[in-house]
Amino acid sequence: MKIAVNTRFLLSNKLEGIGMFTHEIFKRVVQLLPEHEFYFIFDRPYSEEFVFQNNVKPIVVAPPARHPFLWYWWFEKSIPKILKENNIDLFISPDGFASLNTSIPQFIVIHDLGFEHYPKHTPFLVQKYYQHFIPKYCQKASKILVVSNFTKHDIIQQYNIEESKIEVVYNGFSNEQNTSAEINLKSDNSFEKLELTTQQYFIFIGAIHPRKNILNLLKAFELHKHSNSTFKLVLVGRNAWMNNEIHLYLSNMKYKTDVVWIEKITRKNLLFLLKNAYALCYPSLFEGFGIPLIEAMNLGVPVITSNVSALPEILGNAGILVSPTSTDEIANAMQQLVNDKKLRQTLIEKGHQQATRFSWDVSAQKIVQLIQNWIEKNENKPK
Repeated sequence: MKIAVNTRFLLSNKLEGIGMFTHEIFKRVVQLLPEHEFYFIFDRPYSEEFVFQNNVKPIVVAPPARHPFLWYWWFEKSIPKILKENNIDLFISPDGFASLNTSIPQFIVIHDLGFEHYPKHTPFLVQKYYQHFIPKYCQKASKILVVSNFTKHDIIQQYNIEESKIEVVYNGFSNEQNTSAEINLKSDNSFEKLELTTQQYFIFIGAIHPRKNILNLLKAFELHKHSNSTFKLVLVGRNAWMNNEIHLYLSNMKYKTDVVWIEKITRKNLLFLLKNAYALCYPSLFEGFGIPLIEAMNLGVPVITSNVSALPEILGNAGILVSPTSTDEIANAMQQLVNDKKLRQTLIEKGHQQATRFSWDVSAQKIVQLIQNWIEKNENKPK
């Protein structure tokens, strides 16, 4: 069986949500299905680290698809051609895109429908592309995989898709144990701004754009600082889009010297920063999952997050839920953790337990089972 995988988000040292999912799931899937051939389709030169097994054949397909016009060309022109040339049996797309111009069966992974709920938080052309094509992709796909029950029900409600067509496959976390002795912070100049040995800090992890609600996080942090707090706020994530208001507010903050924004960081240093944080503050307006939550819980870091979308499903009772639109609630949650050490320890213990619900191994095995079920059902059908 020949299985093609859209791997355009496998970017060395740049693995965010979709890239992380693709990496962690398919490095396991190709090992669990050694009898099948996997064609990893990249849209630019790739790193050899992503050729996980001998049964993986990497292919670079032009053009680099990072713009709506190029998305259309890549998925509707280039992908059908390469699938046909290589006699592919199944195409799996972990970023939610599909090809409408092929009869080859497709599995797609939908991470969230944030563009439907917050269209103004997405660049105009991107938002229009998503709203036009994602419903069509959902109709076209043989199977839709989602990363939370929330997203499953959102797709059913938004696009009237049959429930039996959708399978929940949770994200997981990488169980990497890191101690300060293992990590050389001096290798990254960004850390010179952080007095980690003398000051405690809250941390946010994620690409910086309006849906992440950084503006309200900054406002809440200022309210918290009014209590004479010595805490810092560390923002870790690339400067994504539509962030002028965030930059303007940050530049005029009274406590701007207590805010550190780190755009580029190694995975090892990121885990060090997270593990040593006082708490993760993740007040996003909308998420289909929220990987930083489970990574924080696994590392023994309490979580403050929003009471909307998939975030309560992922957090369970292992953290503090707040309204993302209330800076008072976010600030009060920060202060509550600072004042109540017993509560903080309780949440750490509950977080460890909650994190065990999520495993890349379990999720990869579920996808393997879905592939095997599809093969058994379709192996005798003519292409």
